Amino acid sequence: STGHYWRCTAVFDNKKAIRGGVPVVFPNFGPWPLGPQHGFARIKRWTSAIPPTKDHNGDVIAILVLQDDEETRAMWNYKFKLVYTVTLTATSLSATLVVHNTDKKALGFTCLLHTYLRVADIRTTSVTGLQGLVYSDKLAGGKESRENSEHVTVNECCDRVYKDAPKTLYVTSGPEPARTFEVTTFNFPDIVLWNPWQEKAKEMADFDDEGYKEMICVEPGKVSNPVTLEAGQQFECSQTLRSLL
Repeated sequence: STGHYWRCTAVFDNKKAIRGGVPVVFPNFGPWPLGPQHGFARIKRWTSAIPPTKDHNGDVIAILVLQDDEETRAMWNYKFKLVYTVTLTATSLSATLVVHNTDKKALGFTCLLHTYLRVADIRTTSVTGLQGLVYSDKLAGGKESRENSEHVTVNECCDRVYKDAPKTLYVTSGPEPARTFEVTTFNFPDIVLWNPWQEKAKEMADFDDEGYKEMICVEPGKVSNPVTLEAGQQFECSQTLRSLL
């Protein structure tokens, strides 16, 4: 460890996203002319359909639901139902998002799990599995490049969207404590890699000024090409985070 403890500065006001955990991005990734950036799902109150409950294996499962209401329809006039299932085992955390179109017309959306990972030291953190992929660099106006590194590291502000990513990636951080996370995805062809670095961290009032040193966002999503969901249809996507050390 670096000896620094990430101070929680998140604002719980139902207006601003909570910086940490896995905020759900829906129905839009990025700036959105109809409403808040990254959509409304990450700032809305969800309903607990099944509170955290142990199953016969001793794993813990919880199911949360978000449905359209007057506020969402004022921004985005569609009827929908999101079902978010979280399963915690001794070595893994799985999250499955199912989007149900409960409207009588087709709807289009993008979605992403804005996953924050705590790491020992960003300077010794790498992401493996992105080599050869084309990525869009949001800090360079969306310029596309091809990733040449087998083990991608971050040493400055980073905001990239990797396209056609493999279903399994690895995030390694060390040296003390050395940890490796396996990230396995389903129906998430894009991976966003984000770290605000020093200057941007200071600009964000709800982010610890030194917090960038001990975090990295590895975010699976369906963002490069929107989903078109016909009336009565559903779309399922998921990620599983597993500790290998």
